[in-house]
Amino acid sequence: MPTASPTENMLTKVPEITLVFWIIKIAATTLGETGGDTVSMTMNLGYLAATGIFAALLSLFVVWQIMAKRFHPFLYWATIIASTTAGTTMADFADRSLGIGYLGGSLLLLACVTASLAAWHLALGTISVRSVRTPRAELFYWLTITFSQTLGTALGDWAADTGGLGFGGGALVFAGALLVVIAAYLWTRISHVALFWLAFILTRPLGATLGDLFDKPVADGGLAFSRPLASAVLAGFILICLFALPQRPAEAETRH
Repeated sequence: MPTASPTENMLTKVPEITLVFWIIKIAATTLGETGGDTVSMTMNLGYLAATGIFAALLSLFVVWQIMAKRFHPFLYWATIIASTTAGTTMADFADRSLGIGYLGGSLLLLACVTASLAAWHLALGTISVRSVRTPRAELFYWLTITFSQTLGTALGDWAADTGGLGFGGGALVFAGALLVVIAAYLWTRISHVALFWLAFILTRPLGATLGDLFDKPVADGGLAFSRPLASAVLAGFILICLFALPQRPAEAETRH
């Protein structure tokens, strides 16, 4: 059996965390909102059926991602998009169809994210994305991401609706929170791993509020753009970024 080269052994199966990563992540989370709403609302399939569709796609992509021998940008971002669309419909189903409410859903999902990160750290001793190079680490990684994407949807809806911020106001608040995280990364000694996960979670409600701002009716505070058209434009933007701005895998975490 061929073995991986020393260089391959020092690389993860996730992208290097750069400005390009965050640009694509925000676009992907916005696409998750418009894409999820397209299937559940515009196509009128409902939250439960849409969740089943996107959960199946997510499971397929996660298995494919874990079976891959190295980092593949298109596969990675397809899995991220599947997780954020599934997160959109799962949160909407829990918050609206099951009647948990935005605040209750946000608190429940925050507990799920926290539990996932705690279990990951307990099992592997780290929650750094630079450790994502084994199937076990990848399972924790994608589980945490799925919970965080679902949390972000509920949190964005809570801020925009219950919090009274509206879609535009919610987007500004979450963008401001991201700027605070960036400042903490640059000028404090707060753990960069903790700041990464905080930023990762915050990009989802930012994308949720931006997506709702684009496609909700004007009477509800949105711009009433076509959901399928908005989704197509966002998907095209992500593809352009992937072709024009090649990504490399992050270097693996080393232990001493």
